[in-house]
Amino acid sequence: MSTLAPTRRQMLASAAGLAALAAGAAPAAQPMVQVWKDPSCGCCKDWIAHMQANGFATTVHESGNAGARARLGLPRELGSCHTALVEGYVLEGHVPARDVQRLLSQRPKALGLAVPGMPVGSPGMDGPAYGGRKDAYEVLLVRRAGKAGEASTEVFARYG
Repeated sequence: MSTLAPTRRQMLASAAGLAALAAGAAPAAQPMVQVWKDPSCGCCKDWIAHMQANGFATTVHESGNAGARARLGLPRELGSCHTALVEGYVLEGHVPARDVQRLLSQRPKALGLAVPGMPVGSPGMDGPAYGGRKDAYEVLLVRRAGKAGEASTEVFARYG
């Protein structure tokens, strides 16, 4: 298990938290995101950096994500290159941080969010290598269905 080096934004947030402690106020806790990914996947690293830049703390497991996806109950057909867990919700693929924040504020009865595949233009798939291309994609809210291992989905957000 490894963690990525903190970003400048995270260091500033930590400094602000220390200042708040010195002033007697408790800093707001960052939601912890556990991520399972392949050690050589660059787009996963970019998605993790996106999450960190948007106020999430991360723990990274460099063991691939197929086992974690199965263990967490997410159907394979919703799969992507990394799987994460935040406050009891599964995140699959390149889910934008603002949708995770919305999920955590609304707290729907659901398994989590998924962006199947690897759509260009989604967080982590939006670097200079893609030449500014942005494909349309949907973030799906995943709910457990009647039988174990089955799920139903509905559109949580649309992009493009």
